[in-house]
Amino acid sequence: MAEYKAQEQDLIFALDIGTRSIVGVVGRPVGGRLKVLDIEMAEHTSRAMLDGQIDNIQQVAALARTVTDRLESRLGIRLERVCVAAAGRALRTQSGCFRIDLPQKQAITAEQISRLEAGALSAAEEALQVEEETRRQFFMVGYTVAQYRLDNYPLATLLDHNGQRAEAEVVATFLPGEVVESLYTAMRAAGLQVASLTLEPIAAMNAAVPIELRLLNLALVDIGAGTTDIAVCRDGSVVGYTMATIAGDEITEALMRAYLVDFQTAEEMKRALHSSEDLVYVDILGMENTVSCQEVRATIEEPLGRLAEAIAQRVTEVNTTAPSALFLAGGGSKLEGLRERVAKCLGMDERRVATAGSNYAKSAFADELDLGNPEYATPLGIAVSAGLGLLNDSYVVTLNGETAKLFRSGSLTLRDILLMNGYTYADMLGRTGKNLSFTLDGRRVRLRGEPAVPAILMINGEEAALTAIVNAGDRIAFTPARSGADAARTLGQLLGEGFTGRVLVNNRDVPLDTPLQQGDVILTLDPGAAPAVRLEETEEAAGLVPAEAEAAVLPPPAPVEVPPPPPPKPAETPRGIHLILNGTPLTLPEKDSGQPYYLMDLLERSGLDFDHLEGPVRLTVNGMESGFSQSVRSGDVVTIRCD
Repeated sequence: MAEYKAQEQDLIFALDIGTRSIVGVVGRPVGGRLKVLDIEMAEHTSRAMLDGQIDNIQQVAALARTVTDRLESRLGIRLERVCVAAAGRALRTQSGCFRIDLPQKQAITAEQISRLEAGALSAAEEALQVEEETRRQFFMVGYTVAQYRLDNYPLATLLDHNGQRAEAEVVATFLPGEVVESLYTAMRAAGLQVASLTLEPIAAMNAAVPIELRLLNLALVDIGAGTTDIAVCRDGSVVGYTMATIAGDEITEALMRAYLVDFQTAEEMKRALHSSEDLVYVDILGMENTVSCQEVRATIEEPLGRLAEAIAQRVTEVNTTAPSALFLAGGGSKLEGLRERVAKCLGMDERRVATAGSNYAKSAFADELDLGNPEYATPLGIAVSAGLGLLNDSYVVTLNGETAKLFRSGSLTLRDILLMNGYTYADMLGRTGKNLSFTLDGRRVRLRGEPAVPAILMINGEEAALTAIVNAGDRIAFTPARSGADAARTLGQLLGEGFTGRVLVNNRDVPLDTPLQQGDVILTLDPGAAPAVRLEETEEAAGLVPAEAEAAVLPPPAPVEVPPPPPPKPAETPRGIHLILNGTPLTLPEKDSGQPYYLMDLLERSGLDFDHLEGPVRLTVNGMESGFSQSVRSGDVVTIRCD
């Protein structure tokens, strides 16, 4: 058996796992370009892939091993690390919003922005889950912030701005977990370690459209066998990607139906359309037939038109209008007449629609190999992306001892990597358990849920923040946060073992082992057997309003008195509004602007020292929890206190 050299660190091995074939590329960066040392391609013997996604893992692994073995034999190198790309077919895009209410007006920090965006991304994933019959794992591929708002005012950035309510709306792109896992599983079965994972449309863009051209509004359309992947760039970066389910196989299948031939024969007929000679073929009945290329071209007019229309529609959806120029790549780009059809559907000059290949030389070269084939867009792009550092996933980062899955270009934070590996906002920050609120003998009681156990975030053995930048070779250790338990209590636990009287819950007799529910109204009827629950002293001790307080089972039993009803609301007067703040009457003059008063206007009158708070600020209006932007009016009973 031949002795092979080990794969050097700078040697790039890329595999393009396509619907029809697997293409392998080996190269290394030289002078700012990728020098391609060898290329190998092998076709699937049966349908191991469906629309760009792996169907038969073992068959794909076997063919990947075949391609790898051929390259190893010719190069004398043992290839162990591979760069791959996921097809765009399964990409899912969803918007999500998230809001953080701060206890007081303050400058917004980078860490708060990171938490805000993480919450919005998790909200987007939850919205995706609503559409699914069963819960699935999604990996975040990339996202853009559609809108920031601070105190309801839109801003381009929140950093260092002062406010109390911060909001973010994002548009995020996800890959279903099974798509990613099947790709990793197939590579492991082929004896290969995934060193880089990106998206096929981004990879093709990196090969066909050099960085210096991305200031222009360009589209790259990679037409494979099962899917057509699309990426759009402008202002220096890739701004969107999508896909169409119609691709080269649609043309092949039209020929199968028209001429009663098997798939392979139809593929050969499609590839021979550039010839002016008649085509000779054998149909499934064993009969030899002859047909002119002109007749075959007429046969595929209808599916060719549908393909062009689908491309135009998808490009317009991502770009809102026709781009300045468009490149066609992939095997399907060779279809005669497609370039002209796409230009017509987009309303573009035909000279602005070209077949990719001529620009490969700016990012890749070879001494003897011809790289001008548009089918090489994706495999070359995967190799170029890793070799030239166009993606941060071209290096290995470990997460809890395993190689992390990384998709997006640009600097990556710890939060980005966690989201890309299927973790959610709750895993990073945890959630406090839900509170349980009810009314006991006329007073409103709230039992708090348990606080979350925070996550443990470590990079190379040291504690790190979610905003920490992750570098090549970093070792991440992550222990997810544990959400607190929801508040729960049975009626008997609330009232205490010594309670022997009669009790009604929502005007019904119930046993003492009945679990309490949100909003329950509890009434104890035997004055001689009062509940063993004490309501904490509050600033509403004057008895003007129901207390919004903690409840705890405390021996010995203590009576709970029903407070008198709130005083009647004073009538509106043109001189201002009259309300009760923390148990004390307060009159506020009308604003010159005519605008209403909000809870934030009352903070300075609350008596709290906001420079030395010992806990979160809680606000209620007429016994209901409210936010800082809640308006108030005459007769309202307001509490502002620090828990």
